[in-house]
Amino acid sequence: MWIWIILIIIIAVVLFGIVGFNRLRTTDIKAQEALGGIDVQLTRRADLIPNLVETVKGYAAHEKGVFEEVTNARARVQKAAAGGTIDEKVAAEAALDKAIVNVNAVAENYPDLKASTNFLDLQVQLKETENQLAFARQYYNDAVSTLNQLVVTIPWMFFAGMAGVSKREFYKAPEGQQNPPTVSFG
Repeated sequence: MWIWIILIIIIAVVLFGIVGFNRLRTTDIKAQEALGGIDVQLTRRADLIPNLVETVKGYAAHEKGVFEEVTNARARVQKAAAGGTIDEKVAAEAALDKAIVNVNAVAENYPDLKASTNFLDLQVQLKETENQLAFARQYYNDAVSTLNQLVVTIPWMFFAGMAGVSKREFYKAPEGQQNPPTVSFG
């Protein structure tokens, strides 16, 4: 009789351990996937930038410094999205935001450019990408919140080390960049 009770308790503990391990790993994978969503949107935005630059270049050939800044910022975003830390992603995003604002400032000086269909299409695409990026950031932070809550609460915290899961950093916009840049040409 005692053997059956002990056996049932051992089986229950093992099953609970498996459930705990799997829940933590699954939640960690969701956070990783959510961070990948941010990378996708950052890369998408970086991919739109050359088109924007080429469109503006046709009207403002003498603004070389602005275009070089955009090119450098775009390269930083692509590098960070390919495997950088959250801090590197945030810094690269801030640099790209600043570069986009500078390109927009140049565009303000050219009324024909602001009326260009190609330029207006890029404006719409950038706005959509900014919205998707904001959603991706929020989705990531929600996934991290869930993971962090599990990692520090009983009974899941006892399985965190065994599952190789730890708290993750939230994605924070750099100081002064809590809102996406305004992309407006009219």
